[in-house]
Amino acid sequence: MNRVLLCSASPRRRELLAKLVSSFDVTASGADEHSRYLRPHLRVIELAKRKGETISPAGRIVISSDTLVYRRGVYYGKPTDRADAVRMLRELSGHWHSVYTGVYVGTDEGEILFYDRAEVLFRALSDRDIERYLDEYRPLDKAGAYGVQDGVVVSRYKGSFDTIMGLPTEKLGVILEKMGVKDVY
Repeated sequence: MNRVLLCSASPRRRELLAKLVSSFDVTASGADEHSRYLRPHLRVIELAKRKGETISPAGRIVISSDTLVYRRGVYYGKPTDRADAVRMLRELSGHWHSVYTGVYVGTDEGEILFYDRAEVLFRALSDRDIERYLDEYRPLDKAGAYGVQDGVVVSRYKGSFDTIMGLPTEKLGVILEKMGVKDVY
């Protein structure tokens, strides 16, 4: 059993955590992803905590995370289907939006909750661009129906690339070092 447990089904979060910790276990959370909060930073913190609390630390460090895209009072989570993804990409096309990622770090001694925010500018996308992007990258499992790592729809961003991708490694790395995780790179 590894000392660190990532509570996420996301391959992107596994990739990001591997930048910090050489060995960790992974499990998916079956937590309900509906939130009572209207403010985006509180929403992602609540959902990250709910996901992480599905697993007992039992001597480990449990890490979970939640990411959402937010623009002008509208939340963009994972699309429900292709039509929903098309709608999201059209609405985000040519505009700035915010990406919030909340993180839960739980141990037998307690928990740490935090979030990070980044700003993203989309390229102006034609319907053909959107259809091609959906066909080639299949981003139906990503908040906002896109992946910054694809390098296709994002024109510019301000803040942490890793936060946009789904795990703010800069902030998480500092926390893990303070917790004595020896293999933080």
